Amino acid sequence: MNHNTAETSPGVQLIEVTADEAGQRIDNFLARHLKGVPKSYIYRIIRRGEVRVNSGRIQAKYKLCAGDRVRIPPVRVAANTKTVIRPGVGTDLEGRILFENNACLVLNKPAGIAVHGGSGISYGVIEALRAARPATAYLELAHRLDRETSGCLVIAKRRSFLRAFHEQLRQGDVNKHYLALTAGCWQGGKRTVDAPLRKNQLRGGERMVTVDDDGKQAVTVFRPVTRFAETTLVDVELKTGRTHQIRVHAVHIGHPLAGDAKYGDAAFNRQMRDLGLTRLMLHAHLLEFSLPLAADRMTLSAPLDADLKAVLDRLESP
Repeated sequence: MNHNTAETSPGVQLIEVTADEAGQRIDNFLARHLKGVPKSYIYRIIRRGEVRVNSGRIQAKYKLCAGDRVRIPPVRVAANTKTVIRPGVGTDLEGRILFENNACLVLNKPAGIAVHGGSGISYGVIEALRAARPATAYLELAHRLDRETSGCLVIAKRRSFLRAFHEQLRQGDVNKHYLALTAGCWQGGKRTVDAPLRKNQLRGGERMVTVDDDGKQAVTVFRPVTRFAETTLVDVELKTGRTHQIRVHAVHIGHPLAGDAKYGDAAFNRQMRDLGLTRLMLHAHLLEFSLPLAADRMTLSAPLDADLKAVLDRLESP
């Protein structure tokens, strides 16, 4: 065997989609079958028409059906390419599991780690968990959290659970609540923000989201929990799941989030740094959903990390 071979080039693959694989997007299907191939390359071969489903061209958002025949072209993959995951990450994540059964697990995701690799990030939560559990056949993200956000993150261990969870998301049957520290003294009680959001690309390719009448509908419910002298801890309920929704809606109503370097207030962030805040103060603290074939609803709560608790303890009362 020649161990110096830099690249391998597997031939054309023809794969028939099983019932358990039905419902997933073609780009995610390819990512699982082409381990080590960058997502950017996967999107390229889809756009070029090199990937075919039932002999026809498709888009990256195409959802597979049972019995579909997928043609995957020869793809050159570096034979020695391997994602190097920092030692201890998998163990740390295992210690933050809030719930697990044979269908899923729910993790209290730490801030500062992406949910998946890509865009210059070599690995995220899902890659670290797969590396820590090589014997587990199926681990997939059921939804997403921003890299800077901590808290409840659902990982599917079975395709059937993933389909059921996504259906609950579509039907609005997953309740998601966050804790956020906002600038300013909150006036009144609950406030519902119904303001459409639109994604834009700005200088340097940085993705920004703005309130825009031509955007997609986005609804967020803010409820004050604790009022401090110059800040307010709020419970935030997501009615829709748009990118950066909470952060942009908070700015829209004049209460930017503490530690938000992208959308927030620089002077307020400096004030919070003086109190020891080194991250975005946004935490997915409560998640409610149904387990397939179970009558009861699951309600899971992720405790605040010690660093966030310490910041709250330093805030002055009104």
